[in-house]
Amino acid sequence: MDRFRVRHGDRKALTRHDTGDTGRFQDKAAGIAYLEKGLAKLETRQALLYAQDRYAMLLVFQGMDAAGKDHVIRHVMSGVSPQGVDVHSFKQPSAEELDHDYLWRVVKALPERGRIGIFNRSHYEEVVAVRVHQKYLEAEKLPPSLVTKSIWDDRCEDINAFERHLTRNGTVIRKFYLHVSRGEQKRLLLERLDDPAKNWKFSATDLLDRDGWGAYARAYSEAIAATSHKDAPWYIVPADHKWFAQALVAEIAVQALDELDLSFPKLTPAQRHALARARRNLSR
Repeated sequence: MDRFRVRHGDRKALTRHDTGDTGRFQDKAAGIAYLEKGLAKLETRQALLYAQDRYAMLLVFQGMDAAGKDHVIRHVMSGVSPQGVDVHSFKQPSAEELDHDYLWRVVKALPERGRIGIFNRSHYEEVVAVRVHQKYLEAEKLPPSLVTKSIWDDRCEDINAFERHLTRNGTVIRKFYLHVSRGEQKRLLLERLDDPAKNWKFSATDLLDRDGWGAYARAYSEAIAATSHKDAPWYIVPADHKWFAQALVAEIAVQALDELDLSFPKLTPAQRHALARARRNLSR
């Protein structure tokens, strides 16, 4: 897993990883078998996280259009209890959201202690999509004096401070960039056009963003390099093979939870006495 983790300041991370990488697995069957074991582990750890009620976990997913964010989230979270997981998809901001700072809508969606929060796109759109498309920045109505040449560095600095605050208050953060090739993206977009059951997924903006592939890749490279830290690392997840992306994400999440030394709460003498009394009552 560590080789997929981005070192702070590494702007070449995206070009260093092969989108079709499948790690040590010789075939899909071996990868899926490993994934099933990972999902079982994740289910157990999530139950401990929920019962202990001391930490929260935030999983952030970013990537090009059709990179498979929905697919990975759906499969990796398939085995955990729905009562302990919240998924939030951040699309274009509403008028109300634009009248607040860009972190406002994200803060409202943060997971509470004991829960896993999943961001399908996130505050990182503010240093990627907003950077690529000038009209998005203009819509935020910032005072002109604040739109400087250093605005993207400033935003990355603010994001680092924001995530540092979260980790210092018990939120474990892991961030995933689903790394898909242009060829695989093309195949998936054509699938959306050809399959009536997937037509609804297609948007004209998908093609516009595809045309801006290079600009998006540069924005992602700089944002990921500037915001990958020990306590809130980014992982480059090869995504041409969805089963491998799922297995890798599940394993990283399990590893992060294992570092917390989770356990079921210990009962006080009074609580144990209450349980004994309940057992006696039920035995009558």
